[in-house]
Amino acid sequence: MSLTKKIDFAIIIGVKNANPNGDPLNGNRPRTDFEGNGEITDVCLKRKIRDRLQEDGESIFVQSDEKKNDGMTSLKNRAYDETVGLGKKAFETKKGENLESKRDATAKLACEKWFDVRAFGQVFAFKADDKGADGVSIPIRGPLTIQSAFSLEPVDITSTQITKSVSGEGDGSKKGSDTMGMKHRVDEGIYVTYGAITPQLAERTGFSDADADKIKEILPKLFEGDASSARPEGSMQVKKVIWWEHNSKAGQHSSAKVHGSLRELLDDKGNFDESALKSALAGLEPQVIDGF
Repeated sequence: MSLTKKIDFAIIIGVKNANPNGDPLNGNRPRTDFEGNGEITDVCLKRKIRDRLQEDGESIFVQSDEKKNDGMTSLKNRAYDETVGLGKKAFETKKGENLESKRDATAKLACEKWFDVRAFGQVFAFKADDKGADGVSIPIRGPLTIQSAFSLEPVDITSTQITKSVSGEGDGSKKGSDTMGMKHRVDEGIYVTYGAITPQLAERTGFSDADADKIKEILPKLFEGDASSARPEGSMQVKKVIWWEHNSKAGQHSSAKVHGSLRELLDDKGNFDESALKSALAGLEPQVIDGF
């Protein structure tokens, strides 16, 4: 059974001496908008959600290279593989077969197979190959959307010049030349993101109430197991998850109004009056969950 109630949510994130989301086109400096507020893109946040789901044993289609657990070298290989995917035949259309019906059947199988496909959606777009296989394009629109996270105040970015000296070749007896580089970090910041899960789209992918509960379970620990040199352990933390569960598929209030009820109460440190938030919208009281 698909999702029975509309859900809105928000995540308050604390960053201290970390690069939450570097921009590869700008020397990997932390992303900022034109006003100097820090940004963590929606793509980055979905990557964290996928990683935490995968660590919890869920089947994930879009796996990161460092966390691949099935040996597949590409999304196409994963989709076409008979063991971990759907098999190549699921994407092929036989002569006389209804193309729309085949696409719907394949989309249904993909949603059943992979959690992230039924949550975020996916476009299966593969070119024709030299072995005679036709190209395929199957778009799937998922019910779970999440916005980019922005800091509540402009962030200060510290850049540090670093050097490394390694023996890159030979027998190791000769010291290699020093290589100069830069590391960047956000000194401190509070970021907030908002999201929603839409029952009307969940009907198409089979995203269920149990799936929504799984999302609610992993959001408070979004950055656990995500440490790197740019994000040392403990430098990023989910402070709060605010979870609004409506009483119907349509919901009592629009997502804009729900998210706005939190925005109006937040101070620049990410604090808010929980009692005021819980009484802000008639008939809709959120669950406030502490970060992991």
